[in-house]
Formats: sequence, structure tokens, C-alpha cells
Amino acid sequence: MKIRIWLPVILLVLAVTQSCVSNKKYAELQANYNKSLDTNRNLKQSWQITQQELAGSRSRVQSLEEQIASAKTNAAALQDALNKCLAGSNQGNVNIAKLADQINASDKYIQHLVDLKNKSDSLNLILTNNLTRSLSQDEMKDVDVKVLKGVVYISLSDNMLYKSGSYQISDKAGQTLSKIAKIINDYSTYDVLIDGNTDNVPISQVNIRNNWDLSALRASSVVQALQNTYSVDPKRLTAGGRGEYNPVADNGTVTGKAQNRRTQIIITPKLDQFMSLIGKDPQKPGQ
Repeated sequence: MKIRIWLPVILLVLAVTQSCVSNKKYAELQANYNKSLDTNRNLKQSWQITQQELAGSRSRVQSLEEQIASAKTNAAALQDALNKCLAGSNQGNVNIAKLADQINASDKYIQHLVDLKNKSDSLNLILTNNLTRSLSQDEMKDVDVKVLKGVVYISLSDNMLYKSGSYQISDKAGQTLSKIAKIINDYSTYDVLIDGNTDNVPISQVNIRNNWDLSALRASSVVQALQNTYSVDPKRLTAGGRGEYNPVADNGTVTGKAQNRRTQIIITPKLDQFMSLIGKDPQKPGQ
């Protein structure tokens, strides 16, 4: 009897107990399920992010590959340009060497010209001193001496040389002409040109047609005086008249006219003698 009474109780307890275990297990399983869902969702998000990053990486890789290809193309072009430059440098070196030789030759020629100028200046100074040291102060007023490039120019005023309005040599000119003749004889291998000049005032002499005649006659008088009185070799002498057509000053003034009325004695070496004085020219650069 007692067994029959407790049996339903035991069965109820068992049923309740079994029911409680099932709910707990269910809750646990539900929690696990939810957790799995969250994990799955997180994995999905991670996968999507990874896919996006992978796509970006692929894009960057493609861009880098394009940059590498472009860089290789540029490198090839630069190498080609370098090869051409190196190939042309040999010719460039030849041209530079030629240019350097031309510059050196030009420098040598310029230096030679400077040396010639210095030598010519020294020669001019010596000739000038030789000519002027024997002339007095009074004589120097009527005598102008210049030496240009080895050529001596002695300009004598007509007031000192000639009688007024004439081509005859004056008495006072003798002393000066004798000193000039000595210089001419010292340079015995030089040629001597006597060059007569006048102003532009027409001459009014019966036996002289114009200033051409007057200038030539005056030059001839000096030539004959140098030959006959001062023993200058006539083979060295040349007389020439230039009339009024070689003025050195303005004929519109009294002073200018006086400067134009002059006789020049030009003492010049022959070409071969002149070259021996200053030295032979070297071959110019580029010849």
C-alpha cells in the first residue's frame, strides 16, 4: 500500500527532474547556437574585409607592375642615349682636341704679334732718338719726326726749307738738311721718298702752273740738295708732289694752311729689310 502511494510521487519527481534538465540543456544549446551565429557573422565580416584588402593589394600590385614596366622603358631609353653619347664622345674628343690646338696656335700667334709690337716700338724709339738728338730746339720747331712701324716720317715746314713763294732751298735750311742727310746716310740701305705738299691757295708764278708743279718742284729741290750737297745716293731718292690734295689740317685757317705747306722726307726699309728688323711672321692659326 505504501508502495502504491509513493510511486506517483516518484514518477512526478522524475518527470519534473527530467523537465528541468531538458530546459537547461536547451538554454545551453541555444546559447551555443547564438554564439556560433555571432562567430559566423564575425567570420563573414572578416572574410569580406579580407576580400576588400586583397582586391586593394591586387590593384596596388598591378600599379606597381605598370610603374616597373615604365621604369624599365625609361632605363632602356637612358641606356640607349648613354650609348649614343659614349659613341659620339670619341668624335667630340677629337673636335675638342682640334679646338685646343687652334686655341694654342692662336695664343702663340697673339704672343708673337705682341713681341713684334714691342720690338717695333723699341725700333721706332731708337730711330726717333737717332733723328732728333742732333736737332736743336729751334730746328725742332720746324721739324716733326715720327716713326710708325719702322718707317720714318720727317716733316719740314716750307718756312724753314724754301724762300718765300719759291721752290729754291733757303740758306737757313742747310744746317738742318745736313743733319737729316747724315741720318739718311747712316741708314744706307733704306729708300727715301721726298713728298711735297701745299695748301689750297692757287700759285701765281709765271713758270709754275699750279700747286702740283710747286709741290713737285720743291720735292725735286730737296732731292737735288741731298744728292749734290750731302752726297746721298740718288738711286735711293724719289721726288713726288701731291699738291694740295694731302692736307693734314683745315685750309680754312692760317695755322692749318701753314701745317699743310710742308715737305715730308719718308725713310723706309725695303720689305725684306723690314721683315728682318721685326722678325718673320709665323703661319697664322687655321692656315
